[in-house]
Amino acid sequence: MKVVSLYRFLNLEAPEKFRDELKQRCDKEGLLGTMLVATEGFNGSLSGPEDSLRRVMDWIRKRLDISEELDGRWNDVDVAPFRKMRVKLKNEIVTLGRPDILPHKGTGEHVDAARWNELIADPDVLVIDTRNHYEIEVGTFPGAIDPGNDSFREFPEFAKELADQSTDKPLAMFCTGGIRCEKATALMLDLGFKDVYHLQGGILNYLSEVGDDDNRWQGECFVFDTRVAVDRDLAEGGYVQCHACRRPLSAADMESPDYREGVSCPKCVNEADADRLARLEERRKQVALAAERGDTHIGPKT
Repeated sequence: MKVVSLYRFLNLEAPEKFRDELKQRCDKEGLLGTMLVATEGFNGSLSGPEDSLRRVMDWIRKRLDISEELDGRWNDVDVAPFRKMRVKLKNEIVTLGRPDILPHKGTGEHVDAARWNELIADPDVLVIDTRNHYEIEVGTFPGAIDPGNDSFREFPEFAKELADQSTDKPLAMFCTGGIRCEKATALMLDLGFKDVYHLQGGILNYLSEVGDDDNRWQGECFVFDTRVAVDRDLAEGGYVQCHACRRPLSAADMESPDYREGVSCPKCVNEADADRLARLEERRKQVALAAERGDTHIGPKT
């Protein structure tokens, strides 16, 4: 069983038709995962047998007239980290809130892991983590700036404030798999920055390529599937996900008196209203009852 994550910025005509055809192709091959489709391209992750995944990737390449081989980030898994196959139509394949920013028309310079280590060691380079704050809490590169975002849509405000201060400093930008930092570098060029770099393939590609002696990553890396986070060896990490707020939780978070499995955690205990807490508590009880029955079904069967 393999998982492949892939994206491509391009000018995609008739995205609705491509969405339907891609869903049919993935279903035919028995794949699970989520793919996003928009006029700016496609983005997502798929899981299944390697031969099936490669057939779908080859179909995508031919269907969209992509001349070179379609890059993907591959991982081995024992069980598919997805439960369904979804192909969704979106305004953007990664939501920056700036549909005028078109990465396929110009981005910063891709750099490999060795060059990346040189950049982040240079005190004159601003290293920017383009991910959300809750992801950064799990792990990041030393000295990286946290924009303080709860979603990527908030990044342009941070970028504008940085550009208002100065556009002279070189920027080194990164994210989980490369797509957010690629779009972010296009935004930075639009704002007037000249020397802009981004980590080829993102954190996950870096971790797969770099040996222990050269690995500058600190902590674990949040991922958007059932693994929650992976460690430096890309093995499943030590975090779980709060059912209520979807934030990653460490072992210390789960020791907190504010943690109730399926209901609340220290990060969201004061955010939910009484009605939502009551619904989550009722769901927790139903899950417990289902477990006692040895059943994954929640609630009475009909």
